[in-house]
Amino acid sequence: MKLDILAFGAHPDDVELGCGGSILKAVNQGYTVGIVDLTQGELGTRGSAEIRAKEAQKATELLGVSVRENLYFRDGFFTNDEIHQLAVIRVLRKYRPNVVLCNAIDDRHIDHGKGSRLVSDACFLSGLSKIQTHDRDQQLQSVWRPKQVYHYIQWKDISPDIVVDISHHLDQKVEVIKAYASQFYDPASDAPSTPISSKNFLDSVAYRAQNLGRLGGVSAGEGFTIERTPVIEDFFDLK
Repeated sequence: MKLDILAFGAHPDDVELGCGGSILKAVNQGYTVGIVDLTQGELGTRGSAEIRAKEAQKATELLGVSVRENLYFRDGFFTNDEIHQLAVIRVLRKYRPNVVLCNAIDDRHIDHGKGSRLVSDACFLSGLSKIQTHDRDQQLQSVWRPKQVYHYIQWKDISPDIVVDISHHLDQKVEVIKAYASQFYDPASDAPSTPISSKNFLDSVAYRAQNLGRLGGVSAGEGFTIERTPVIEDFFDLK
């Protein structure tokens, strides 16, 4: 299956939080979208790998994406080395996405920055013909390099290079995020508190999107940093 967009997250829920609205919009526009989680989020204070897997399945259904995989890297301990790069390259060559979305370039959680660099490096290496990889049937994979790599924004307030208008998808994005009930605000829960389990954090999903939208003249937006200089055909391309 060839995908138009492939979104990577270090943990289940990263993609939903960082670019869930953009994915909902892309699916609604008819693009084929997939998600790859690098880890199971097994070191999370709340929940467990098994619970997160079930929550990810529910979120996947709500997003309407075509496929979701988990690479089962070690939460907290995966590295940007040859073994992990090759694993990501195999996925890139399998799905051949034109656009890749991945973690923030710098963030509070150490896996986010690591995941960002790992996926970015793998996207470049995936286009080198002398790096050979094979699929599950041991067939040689063709090289593939995505046209664009976009990094979504997570905990830190990084200035975006572009903003995607998600005005019509913000409410739905919040509902997708709530699929991860073990991780986010629940006044009835007796699980330990974490930086993302507060009501303020859940509320911030909406008010941060609304603030980005305000800056761009729309109701809500999701910001991304980009690796290539953006080019427009003429001055009227910008919204």
